[in-house]
Amino acid sequence: MSRVIARLRAKAPEWNPTALADVADQTERDPFRILIACLLSLRTKDETTGPAAERLFALARTPQTMLRLTPRRIERLIFPVGFYRTKARVIRGVCRDLLARFGGKVPDDLDTLLTFKGVGRKTANLVVTVAFGRPGICVDTHVHRISNRLGYVKTKSPEQTEMALREKLPKRYWIEYNDLLVSFGQNICKPLSPRCSTCPVRASCYRIGVTRSR
Repeated sequence: MSRVIARLRAKAPEWNPTALADVADQTERDPFRILIACLLSLRTKDETTGPAAERLFALARTPQTMLRLTPRRIERLIFPVGFYRTKARVIRGVCRDLLARFGGKVPDDLDTLLTFKGVGRKTANLVVTVAFGRPGICVDTHVHRISNRLGYVKTKSPEQTEMALREKLPKRYWIEYNDLLVSFGQNICKPLSPRCSTCPVRASCYRIGVTRSR
């Protein structure tokens, strides 16, 4: 896997960055805005997540200012992200919880983040790694699919993939693993008909489940 990661690192600057990487760069890794952007990104494509986060953060960059917006206003700002009405409620609930329990500060601990309603393992791991630079493994559909396609793990769900990677993947790669594989998955290793002819790690890939490629 070290060879695969080295090659992905070398090629990543040529690919479009992920929406979360953009948010992290633009906000100087502000934990609150990274947390909210992660919530927006769930079941939503990056090209929708990025602009929605930008519209929302133009009006609210802290839990206090977010709660000054009505649920309907948040809905309009983040539309058309997936489940935008539910996400507007979740965002307000997280903000209330942050203020009531942590003085408005986002905790840097995975288990504590998981106590927030609407925050799952994907979001919690992303906040821990991207905002705080602490080890964590965020597994979304790209990471789950590619880790199995490479033949590095053999799992049936993102949750199983996370646990398998925690056992197998050297800890020095944990923080960057998600961003590398998501960018790789969006640009080259697509779900259907991946671009195997231009893949930088083709020689190391077992191509599990690939029936058609370009």
